[in-house]
Amino acid sequence: MGRAGLPSDRLPDDALVAGLMTGDPELCVAFVRRFQRMIFGVAMTVTRDQQLAEDVAQQTFERACRHAQVYDPRRGSVRTWLTAIAHNLAIDAVRARRAVPVDPQDLAPLLDAMTQTPERQAIADETSAEVREAISGLPHDQARAVVMAGVYGMTAQQVADVECVPLGTAKSRIRTALEKLRASLRDRQYRP
Repeated sequence: MGRAGLPSDRLPDDALVAGLMTGDPELCVAFVRRFQRMIFGVAMTVTRDQQLAEDVAQQTFERACRHAQVYDPRRGSVRTWLTAIAHNLAIDAVRARRAVPVDPQDLAPLLDAMTQTPERQAIADETSAEVREAISGLPHDQARAVVMAGVYGMTAQQVADVECVPLGTAKSRIRTALEKLRASLRDRQYRP
């Protein structure tokens, strides 16, 4: 029996979070049982990998137990709080599994190689050729930044670290390059 004489599986969500803070094993089990499917579902949706989703779900419950005292019902429901934790952990897990990006010094030859290989030429359509052409028209530092972010999935902080520039500069390069690409592609679209 939980608080107020109710079985622990019938307690409100907030009461189960309070039980996490006290370390009550019965309430902890009830908490996990109540939310495990939802948390796994969120993790599976983001990761698309059952084993990774199980790991993310486990980490979500561990984090919820460690940080139960910071839960604030005024900011959202327990479900919303747990979903946010699971979603963020799943995104981090997916990012951590990405392949190591290619050395940025090799980006220029790679950009050339993308258009020069027979396989790429056979697969490439008009749009990808236009994008490559638009990227080649960008200043070198902006082209590198947008390729690192867009093709290799690097964050602005990673771009800043690789390029040895402040974070704001990396963000500006990426944003400016994207704006120029959009404008260039939009102009091409309206040409006869």
